[in-house]
Amino acid sequence: MDNSIIQTNQISYDYVRTDENGEVESVHRALTAVDLKVSAGDFITILGHNGSGKSTLAKHLNALLVPTEGTVIVDGKDTADEEKILEIRQCAGMIFQNPDNQIIGTVVEEDVAFGPENMGVPPKEIAERVKESLITVGMADYAEASPNKLSGGQKQRVSIAGVLAMHPKCIIMDEPTAMLDPQGRKEVIRAARALNDVEKITIILITHYMEEAIYSDRIFVMDRGKIVMQGTPKEIFSRPEELKKYRMSLPQATEVAYRLKKEGIDLPDGILEKKELAKACVEYLAKKKQEV
Repeated sequence: MDNSIIQTNQISYDYVRTDENGEVESVHRALTAVDLKVSAGDFITILGHNGSGKSTLAKHLNALLVPTEGTVIVDGKDTADEEKILEIRQCAGMIFQNPDNQIIGTVVEEDVAFGPENMGVPPKEIAERVKESLITVGMADYAEASPNKLSGGQKQRVSIAGVLAMHPKCIIMDEPTAMLDPQGRKEVIRAARALNDVEKITIILITHYMEEAIYSDRIFVMDRGKIVMQGTPKEIFSRPEELKKYRMSLPQATEVAYRLKKEGIDLPDGILEKKELAKACVEYLAKKKQEV
């Protein structure tokens, strides 16, 4: 049985530039023959340097863009079908880089209520959804606060609550931590992981921060509009030379392990976290001690 919630089939996308007369000046192909399958309940990360096509792909996943070639199917609906756009966007909510662009209410709970109100949800149910969504992202104590008084991480969590209140099956996060400080980034990624673990919401995270990718089920690496690598975090980060070829960095612990291995220290592949690195180093030293 196919339990995919989002599937792209050989999608390509062209950005077309025209002059004032409507004549085509230039065509830039941003995506080329991209196949992506996301199962319900997955947490996937799409990685890529600037210009790799990852944000263009993200905008296809809830019909903000429609492919030049190929098809995108969201919850069984083709994004090219204009009559299905509202249903598609209710299924797949989107969080953008800058939370200030998504927050429109003067009070936090008003902002979170905006989506369900537009969907025609009854007022009593809206109040329940707002409360439930703010609790889920750890912002219940700020329901009556002004968004202007919140930190960047808090604002982004309010944005997530606003999407959550629409009861989506999937949330697409397009560089949601790009404008945040390290603490704000941690808050947002923690909220995303909790939504996936506890609420079983499918999460698609687009990022260039390697540390954020290590908790996902699968990683897709993009370069020049194509998916060039895919696998589990352990599989992907066990291929450091290939990642560097695509101008990608490594998680901090993976980078240290990679450098130690180059110096002849025998450590396992695919180390992702500091505690893993520490354990591997202790085991290596114990083994060396026994050999002496």
